[in-house]
Amino acid sequence: MSVKSAVRVMEILELLSEHSEGLTVKEISDSLSFPQSSTFNLVQTLCTRNYLIQSGTKKYKLGPKLIHIGSNAMEGLDVQSEGEVHLRKLMEDVQETVFMAVLSEDELVYVSKLEYNRSIRTGAKIGSRKPLYCTGLGKAFLAFMPEENRDSLLDELKLNKITENTITSKAVLIEQLTIYSNQGYAVDDEENEEGLYCIAAPVFNANQEVAAAISIAGPKFRMLPNKDTIVQKLLSVSEEISQTLGYIKT
Repeated sequence: MSVKSAVRVMEILELLSEHSEGLTVKEISDSLSFPQSSTFNLVQTLCTRNYLIQSGTKKYKLGPKLIHIGSNAMEGLDVQSEGEVHLRKLMEDVQETVFMAVLSEDELVYVSKLEYNRSIRTGAKIGSRKPLYCTGLGKAFLAFMPEENRDSLLDELKLNKITENTITSKAVLIEQLTIYSNQGYAVDDEENEEGLYCIAAPVFNANQEVAAAISIAGPKFRMLPNKDTIVQKLLSVSEEISQTLGYIKT
């Protein structure tokens, strides 16, 4: 059961988060359809606790107390632990191996691996590192990071051939990354391990940054016939994990 005043406080804070220039009491009450008198009382209470501040133009803005609270909340959000329950459900749904990785300098590091009993064996283990350019997870990072960061990484990377399908041309890789960015997910088509087909998607944090990437991997003969369903489930889970990290899609 929700408490009306508490709900109104949250709605005021959420509204002001979208108006960095601030809003007057009347603008807040009009926007939220609250009575102006109760809006004034709530705003004044928030000001006394430094959750809001008032500018010289009588507009109210988010206050310094929220910076401390927000920082602590960010520190408490561990992408691996927040994503674990979602990844397990995803693994059971698709009945293939599911991974999560984070970026470490110019490589990815696996932080989660949930292996379904029928899945293909892979060389990837928790804590192991892999190149970005030839893995689905790595290409998810490259496709969705800021372009200047991606270009800086690619300038330093040497694209060694690992399998017959490994892309060794940076121009071709960049074209591929553009496609992945537009479609929302990346693919590793036996580029790092023969027989392994991988579909990966980014996980974003509250700063709109790629905090991690998750993937579904399995034998190509099983993955391709079910690709549309796998992609749909993967993107749904990546969005759920992103939301737990405070990501708001713009």
